[in-house]
Amino acid sequence: MVNFNGALFTEDSNLLTSNNRGLKYGDGLFETVRYVNGTVFFWEDHYFRLMASMRILRMEIPMEFTLEFLEEQIKKTLAANQLGEASARIRLTVFRNDGGLYTPATNNVSYLIETSTLESPFYVLDDGDYGVELFKDFYVNKDMLSNLKTSNKVLHVVASVFAKENEYANCLLVNTDKQVVESINGNLFLVKDGVIKTPPLSDGCLDGIIRKKLMEIISATEGLELQEASISPFELQKADELFITNTITGIQSITKYRKKAFVNSVAKSLVGKLNAKARISQTS
Repeated sequence: MVNFNGALFTEDSNLLTSNNRGLKYGDGLFETVRYVNGTVFFWEDHYFRLMASMRILRMEIPMEFTLEFLEEQIKKTLAANQLGEASARIRLTVFRNDGGLYTPATNNVSYLIETSTLESPFYVLDDGDYGVELFKDFYVNKDMLSNLKTSNKVLHVVASVFAKENEYANCLLVNTDKQVVESINGNLFLVKDGVIKTPPLSDGCLDGIIRKKLMEIISATEGLELQEASISPFELQKADELFITNTITGIQSITKYRKKAFVNSVAKSLVGKLNAKARISQTS
């Protein structure tokens, strides 16, 4: 079952028209959220990021779009799919309503909530092989729109096709200044001699929720130094570790980039701290 504007429908229902602006113009936003046994992880962060993004895109925020209302709709959808006591992945999509060409006929919005099962209630570090390569066919723009989780992800789609064709687990994306910005599906962190770097938002990376949480953790961890600074492609092969972060996986270590193999000792130490932070969010 999916939730469309508060009503539940089967997944094969015809809900969207040929005039859907998300389909025609990528005129939408989404949040991918992790849910475990009654709790939407880091929900306040996701909610406020969504509200800020809607304002930037000049979408009309409905009066009922409160923190509590959207959480209630998420849990309603989970219950309809017998996932209320499980671990689940949630996608909340908001898109401008039908009408208009580039100029919308209205700034009012609709929403769609989808759910699926997750195997583990905890963030678990995968020790399997995970090789990456730079994707340089197209570039991430250095602007605020690149920080948003919009439904216009064609660059990431093409990079995913490139990765699959060349048997890479993922690709790293670069911006118009040829700085490494992020991966296809998450933020990038680089570890070298106890210093952990992640690209600044001004370089065009996604304003990720787990990025934010890990930056808080790293800043509070003795023996680690956080730097929010640009990463050049030349730094990748000199790094001790590279890892990717997102809401569903948590932390994904990169094991290989070209001829360089990486360790994952810092990532292992951080995943436990991330799980602890997620547990705190369950009780707060």
